[in-house]
Amino acid sequence: MSSFTLADHQKAFFETFGYLVFPGLMSDCIDEITQAFHEVFERCGLTHGGQERTAMTPFIDDHERLCTLLDDSRIDGITKCLLGDDYNYVSSDGNFYVGDTHWHCDSMHEHYDFIKISLYLDPVGRDTGALRVIPGSHIVNKAREDLGFAVWDCTNALGVHGRDVPCVALDSNPGDLVVFHHTTLHASYGGNESRRMFTYNMSQHYADEHLDDLHKYLGAVAGDANSCYGPTLVDTAGPERRRHLQQVLDSTSAAKPQER
Repeated sequence: MSSFTLADHQKAFFETFGYLVFPGLMSDCIDEITQAFHEVFERCGLTHGGQERTAMTPFIDDHERLCTLLDDSRIDGITKCLLGDDYNYVSSDGNFYVGDTHWHCDSMHEHYDFIKISLYLDPVGRDTGALRVIPGSHIVNKAREDLGFAVWDCTNALGVHGRDVPCVALDSNPGDLVVFHHTTLHASYGGNESRRMFTYNMSQHYADEHLDDLHKYLGAVAGDANSCYGPTLVDTAGPERRRHLQQVLDSTSAAKPQER
């Protein structure tokens, strides 16, 4: 597959509003992706009961097919356009969502950009669990901080239910790709009890003086910043994928206690 790139207007849209949607971009492989999604849960013996969210982190790391999506020119090309050629793959998660997800952002970093690349495996619309975003809320300043607190407690602070907060709903069908900045305020409402979705999280490459921030993020996501990649992800990596794993591998290796 030829190299995938973003048009200037797409990059400008993301920089302005904090998200992008690519209808049908992964349609050619969505069936095998969906099969792989279920295989991960089955291998781990996890069953979704439908009463509360079922989630796994990390998710792709020990399924070779899902790991290869990091090598796919579409995912790789989008990430390079938004974060630079030397971006980091930092984590993944797989989910069966239940009901509403209230307003929040995924993480905030002073010096670096993070993005989430999401694949929804069920059709979702505005009132059936689609991702809702507040455009431009990825640009952090005092007004954005106030907005974040207000929508998090919107019933008390604004007198409206979360589903009535002004926003854009990103309707999605299997095969679509949804990308958004980690600081973008987002939510979902009205979904059923078994919405399937998984994500890839990417960051810009860190300068050495800021690696503490990266390590802190990895520890929060993986629970153990010293073991945040599964063996299949690393063992099957070619040179290009390895380039996007190396800073995390080096960072976690440096953080481990030295044997005496």
